[in-house]
Amino acid sequence: MLLIGTHLAWNYVVLILLYSIDSSFASPTQHVLEKSDVALGNLNVTLKNVYEGVLSFFRPVTCRLKDKQTLTPCHEGKGLNTTECLKNKCCPSKTSHELECYMPFKDNMQLTFRLLVLAAGGFFILGCLPLCCSACLQRSQCINPLRKANKEVEQIVQKKRAHNEEAYGLLLD
Repeated sequence: MLLIGTHLAWNYVVLILLYSIDSSFASPTQHVLEKSDVALGNLNVTLKNVYEGVLSFFRPVTCRLKDKQTLTPCHEGKGLNTTECLKNKCCPSKTSHELECYMPFKDNMQLTFRLLVLAAGGFFILGCLPLCCSACLQRSQCINPLRKANKEVEQIVQKKRAHNEEAYGLLLD
């Protein structure tokens, strides 16, 4: 039962971590959209929003055009201005007059960096977990037998205290 609770807790921690990392590594189109959402004050978190956040974390996109990449027109239609293009999660074109809005490209470098940071964080947590557990359990009297009171030693200490109190009482009289 404890194993299931711990597993569930770690799943929540990973989801929260992924959601918080996603906002800091957002693509340029997401920054524009997030600023408009925050301005509206819409802070309701739904399962769909969390799913989209996790999905966008593992599928990063960029608008940076590299050598020999072909531009694919955005599926939303032609004649979109820059704001409409960004709202549809597309990239506005600055170089081509024919194509004003194109689909973003997969960013494999950003994905590699995110996975490395996620793996390093996981290994750091897994490395610290035994230290934290041992520090907590070391102080527990239930787990650590050295913390339990030994009855024989306790009786000897009580006898010595009683003897010391008698001797001290005689000195005061």
